[in-house]
Amino acid sequence: MASDHTLPAGLKAPASSAEKAPFRTRAPILSLTSRLSARLLWLTVAFVMLAEIGVFAPSMARFRLDYLNTKLASAHLVLTALEASSEQVDPVLRDRLLDQAGMLGMTALRPNMAPRTLGPHMPSRIPEVYDLRNDTISDFILDAFATMVGANEDAMAITGVSPDDPAVVVEVVLDGAPLRKEMWTYARRILLISVFISLATAAMVYFSLQWLAVWPLRRLTLSMIGFRDAPEDPHRIITPSDRHDEVGVAERALAEMQQELREALLQKERLAGVGTAVTKISHDLRNILATAMLESDRLDSVNDPEVRRITAGIVRAIDRAVALSASTLRFAREGLPQVKTKLLRSLAFLEELRESLQPGLPGVEIALTDVDDFGFEGDPELLHRAFENLLRNAAEAGATRIELTAHREERYGVACISDNGPGLTPKAINNLFVPFAGSARSDGSGLGLPIARELLRVQGGDVVLEKTSAQGTCFTVRLPV
Repeated sequence: MASDHTLPAGLKAPASSAEKAPFRTRAPILSLTSRLSARLLWLTVAFVMLAEIGVFAPSMARFRLDYLNTKLASAHLVLTALEASSEQVDPVLRDRLLDQAGMLGMTALRPNMAPRTLGPHMPSRIPEVYDLRNDTISDFILDAFATMVGANEDAMAITGVSPDDPAVVVEVVLDGAPLRKEMWTYARRILLISVFISLATAAMVYFSLQWLAVWPLRRLTLSMIGFRDAPEDPHRIITPSDRHDEVGVAERALAEMQQELREALLQKERLAGVGTAVTKISHDLRNILATAMLESDRLDSVNDPEVRRITAGIVRAIDRAVALSASTLRFAREGLPQVKTKLLRSLAFLEELRESLQPGLPGVEIALTDVDDFGFEGDPELLHRAFENLLRNAAEAGATRIELTAHREERYGVACISDNGPGLTPKAINNLFVPFAGSARSDGSGLGLPIARELLRVQGGDVVLEKTSAQGTCFTVRLPV
């Protein structure tokens, strides 16, 4: 969309037709640790590894318990086999069976029978003694790690119920080295499986997040960067996908915001062009109007009543032209005002406002009704200008009485400006805060309300139309307390 006027210096011209190809904006260069995808990958790996560590300890405890229960069952089986072979236990067969079962010795406690001990070569000192009948889960976990870090030559005694016969209690003396070796082998196997599960899970989660979140976020980021570089180019507006999740909502909201912002920027470019043109012709316009004023003064000295009547009309037309030119020039050249806030009181401010404006509005009564006295922060000069615009608009619209009320609502102070004028037309309501378009009078500039809103918003406040009808209009001004 091209503009017909010459833009002032400092403003970008819209892209030419040769430049309106789909844009390719390069993403900012980020380090591997600062990329969102890399952080997600490492966090996923870390969390899965933490979960595997939480599983590792109970797994090692279970492996050790199963190993010891197997030894208890083997010990019970050795005893049964020896007793079944003959009444007299063969020492050679006993030692061979105990050696094959990986035991140094054993003792069996059976109901109504004397304890039976096998293994004459048991060590004289057994530093590690465990009773599986009374241990809890935490004991099993602690004992498992204690076994893994113990010395290889240490023997251990294990007491527990035989898995084959709950009525038989078996005590087994074992060499700790084979158990530790088995546990370390199992730990390495669990570690490799955990690493594989962590990497596989991290990869699946990584690519899922890339597809669901990271790539759409990157597309949104590139669109915002490209739109920032050339907001007037319609090709820089993102095309929303057909997703119905939060990403789709964000894409559609971004597209709407970019479109509205582009239209607003184009409108501001037009206004800047108008301001530049007015600035260039302001000197000549003043000379022309000054000459017209001089000629009207000469005509005013003529005693002919008809000439005087015509002259009065000319003077009024010239006055309106001067006022319109001055307001247009001021609006086009002014930037955002500098705010100098101070603590104000609502009652004192409104009373001062009435006293200063009442003489300049003959035929209009300004009344203060239901004004709560509260403190708020604001720039008194900017506030005075904003309220003056609102009150003069009401008076020029035909109001004969304007009422000012004020009260406090949580974080804001609320002032209401009500008048008894004829109300606003639909056209004025639709363009209420649009420069040059929101005037309810044919000779108005339409700048009063936009300027008032701008002066209030730079201070953290705002002005909105509360209601309008044939009985009058009410505007609500919000000020931060």
